[in-house]
Amino acid sequence: MKITLAKTAGFCFGVNRAVNMVYELTKKGKKVCTLGPIIHNEQLVKELEEKGVRVISSPDEATSEDTLVIRSHGVPREIYNKAVKTGAKVVDATCPFVAKIHKIVRENSGEKKVILIAGDKLHHEVIGICGNAENTPTFVYSNLSELEKLIKNHPEFSEKQIIAVAQTTFNAEIWAECQKNIKKGYTNALVFDTICNATAMRQQEAYELSKVSDCMIVIGGQNSSNTAKLYDVCSANCGHTYFISTVKELREDMYKDKENIGVVAGASTPAHIIKEVIKTMSENLQSVEQVEEAVQKSFEEMTDEEAFEASLSALTGDQKVVGTVLAVSENEIQVDIGRGLAGYISREEYSADPNADILKEVSVGDTMNLIIMRTNDQEGTVMLSKRRFDAIAGWDNIVAAKENGEILTGTVKDVIKGGITVYSNGIRIFIPASQATLTKNESLEALKGTEVRFQIIEIGRGRRAVGSIRNILKEERKAAAAKVWETITVGDRFTGTVKSLTSYGAFVDLGGVDGMVHISELSWQRIKNPSEVVLVGDTVEVYVKAIDTEKKKISLGYKKPEENPWVIFEKNFEVGDTVKVTIVSMATYGAFARIIPGIDGLIHISQIANKHIAKPQDELSVGQEVEAKIIAVDFEKKRVSLSIRALLPEEAPVEEVAEEAIEAPVEEAAE
Repeated sequence: MKITLAKTAGFCFGVNRAVNMVYELTKKGKKVCTLGPIIHNEQLVKELEEKGVRVISSPDEATSEDTLVIRSHGVPREIYNKAVKTGAKVVDATCPFVAKIHKIVRENSGEKKVILIAGDKLHHEVIGICGNAENTPTFVYSNLSELEKLIKNHPEFSEKQIIAVAQTTFNAEIWAECQKNIKKGYTNALVFDTICNATAMRQQEAYELSKVSDCMIVIGGQNSSNTAKLYDVCSANCGHTYFISTVKELREDMYKDKENIGVVAGASTPAHIIKEVIKTMSENLQSVEQVEEAVQKSFEEMTDEEAFEASLSALTGDQKVVGTVLAVSENEIQVDIGRGLAGYISREEYSADPNADILKEVSVGDTMNLIIMRTNDQEGTVMLSKRRFDAIAGWDNIVAAKENGEILTGTVKDVIKGGITVYSNGIRIFIPASQATLTKNESLEALKGTEVRFQIIEIGRGRRAVGSIRNILKEERKAAAAKVWETITVGDRFTGTVKSLTSYGAFVDLGGVDGMVHISELSWQRIKNPSEVVLVGDTVEVYVKAIDTEKKKISLGYKKPEENPWVIFEKNFEVGDTVKVTIVSMATYGAFARIIPGIDGLIHISQIANKHIAKPQDELSVGQEVEAKIIAVDFEKKRVSLSIRALLPEEAPVEEVAEEAIEAPVEEAAE
């Protein structure tokens, strides 16, 4: 007699991801609640409840102190938004493959469209899919006859575009037939293959195993849709097929006297439940395929899921195991994998990062997920790789992120020809120069060593991934711009960055939108070029002077009112004061003298000396410092009249020329 356990038995990627999220949150001491059971398995849900995880049926039951986890099946958009409004921290554990269907449905919604969903209308995954269709009719069918009836009863479908998707755990064979009918009836239909690859593989393996088995044991929750489909697949080939949730439901008469026993398990079935079923049956059997060591080793000693998986197959290459660190040296790590063999991880097989320091990163007692590379039975050693395990797990995350449009984070390691390399989840991602920055000509070297956010835009052969930082920056800038335009008013102050300079002003990035500071607004003094005041890259404080929402233009001010030279002049000087001035320019009617930066006064030719002169140059020269008296000020016209003569022995009254002096054109002072 022998037992054959399906290789695909147990948690799928999406379920494993969701459960791990909850476990990690509990380890961090978070107050966790899940919107419905995290997966369709009562035993695991009960275990989580013992760790303090609450199961709630509505977002209203969550508080602002909770961390609310959206389960792997996903939820309607309305429910998700409601969860966010509760104030709780929302963690979305929706399976990436389910999230992909949500995205397809949202992007293909419209008045002239109809969405057909193959699945169970009462299943939470399907309810979530329907809830992501925006103002678009959705119809759910569970088999081929229901689809045909649906098409027959709705002739109006022919006038609209059909969008067809399937529940991730839908029967692959039935879905294939449904696709044919949809494409045959509607030439413009868009059909998306949304059945999870893992589901299809699980069903195919169950189909093949059930054909050669005398008895099939199907393990999973009674509410698990994918497990129910496994039962249907196995029942079609094997008359002795049994559906059990736990080892308590296993009876000896189910498998007694059977030569070949096949075991399959749903995507929501924890490893320890499979382990208990295998152990119970193997106690009475002589040969167990894929579980030889389950007879020799006590399962009670193995509580880690990966360790259990390791016991289900022979000790061969590419097998996953869990090791405990026994010793660490500069070039090697020794670990115990519980097989009576000495396990070794070389420096090269520890990490994909060539700069990783194992002496700093690894300590005795640490546990690691590893891949067996090769064994030496004579020496009793096994060579292991953490790098390869991380690469497999990391690549799954990268692929899922591409499908789901998920934003990843990683560290920029190198600047190479044509772009940069980023490491995320132990995977090397190439980001072209055109996708590395928001605008051209930005320094790539500045990114080296920094943590960046990016999206996967291409998956190539040989596990080659291409990413884009630019896409994220563009979306962030777009969102920031929308926020600015929603709230901006005249008088608002911003801290911005000078983005570019022109002959007429400076453009400043306000965080999503650009505003312009005209050259006249950069300084209270006359300048010929904005670069005299600011440079590209400078951080500046500006305020909004005017807004044109139609043309999307913002005029900014930079010079501060309190630095207005006329304000300073009025505060510090008055008529009758004697001031030291510098001659800055000459005119036929007099000389202009700088009192303070930004304020030039006119010394009329009649006020230069106490004698008649033909021209100002007879007594003064540019750059000369002299003392003069303020004899008149016109703040409205911004003119100041000065007199040197008033400080000299007078032959004629100064007052006779004061009016004439103050009316002289000040504009020529800039010449």
